[in-house]
Amino acid sequence: MHASALARLRRSLLAAAVAVGGAVVCGVPAAPASAADGPREVMFVGNNWDGTADVIESSGDFARIGRIDVIPDKARRLAEIYLNPIKLAFFLGIRQGPGEGHDQFVDDMYATPDGTAMVVSRPSFADVVSIDLTTGAIRWRFPVSGFRADHMAVSPDGTRVAVSASTSNTVHVLDIATGRQLGSFRTGDKPHENIFTGGGRYIWNMSIGEVNNDFDSPSQDWLKGDRHITIADASTYKVVRTIDMRDRLDAFGRKDLSDAVRPAVLTPDESKLYFQVSFFNGFAEYDTATDTITRIKTLPKNPATSEDRTTWVNDSRHHGLSINPAGDKLCVAGTMDDYATVVDRATLREGPLVSASKPYWATVSGDGRACVISESGADRVTAIDFATGQKITSVPVGDHPQRVRIARVPAGWIPPAAG
Repeated sequence: MHASALARLRRSLLAAAVAVGGAVVCGVPAAPASAADGPREVMFVGNNWDGTADVIESSGDFARIGRIDVIPDKARRLAEIYLNPIKLAFFLGIRQGPGEGHDQFVDDMYATPDGTAMVVSRPSFADVVSIDLTTGAIRWRFPVSGFRADHMAVSPDGTRVAVSASTSNTVHVLDIATGRQLGSFRTGDKPHENIFTGGGRYIWNMSIGEVNNDFDSPSQDWLKGDRHITIADASTYKVVRTIDMRDRLDAFGRKDLSDAVRPAVLTPDESKLYFQVSFFNGFAEYDTATDTITRIKTLPKNPATSEDRTTWVNDSRHHGLSINPAGDKLCVAGTMDDYATVVDRATLREGPLVSASKPYWATVSGDGRACVISESGADRVTAIDFATGQKITSVPVGDHPQRVRIARVPAGWIPPAAG
């Protein structure tokens, strides 16, 4: 056969192969296009004292996928701080106070809807930044009012992020893509937890007061400042309601409990709010329709835990609460008591006490089957089965993990190289 005819035959055979069986490279079928479609669901773990965030699988074995540097601009930020005596005073105060002798470089994290960037609140730098997940570069930076950034929340549609500016009693609401401030509202002393409710119509903020002073006995509670829940309209940023749990706790007969609302979760229908308060080994149940506390659950104490309240980190005996998608199980991080447990919501009966080293947060795995806690004292995250209350696995992460959030990264994501 003539060479040109042979070449034409080969091209025809190859075309037929492509038409019938898909692209062929070296005899191996190409991977289906769907394998690379859409962002990949993961979990972000903020390593507060490292200034890094680990990316882990959102379910299954929760294996670590990679690590992100969330302070690539550290030298520049420190130069600004050390040239400003007021900023330096607050920076060192954060180190010696809530940082327990360490700088606080990452508090909270979320992903942009397309999974291309991580948005991080950085307490010691008093800002929120967006980190490009491919290059590791900062896309935008928003300095919060005052001198410390704290917990965040993301709107249900993923387009807005609310951040607590804890020293200015302000919540800023930002466009997650650009960092532009959309609005802000005032809160009680030391705003902390934020929750979007009503499908994104409202923002609830919980202020916790002055957790850094040692006026920790119940008789000195009034020295902790103004603590209440602030509810703001998420479109106008006007405060529409405040809830002071002091009156509700007193009506329930628990004048001994602090009214500083810490981590909190709503049931799927938002009919009940479960929340932890300062100094308490347990949580309360609040009925949102009747505006009353309906039950309070006291959880076991660890006999090895000191009863000296001034030794408890930032007034939080227990800090970390999540609820499974069905709304019938709660997961509680017993921070100073060194355990976590799953609680049946109907009976409030706790399950096994899973040993954990200073667990600081509790969230829900991507498949909804497990509670994932951060063990800040052991530099790992641990998954606990909601159904059995038993530990599934633990995964090592960076120094002093705190917040853990469901997130997204690009399909086939490779961590950016350290700068």
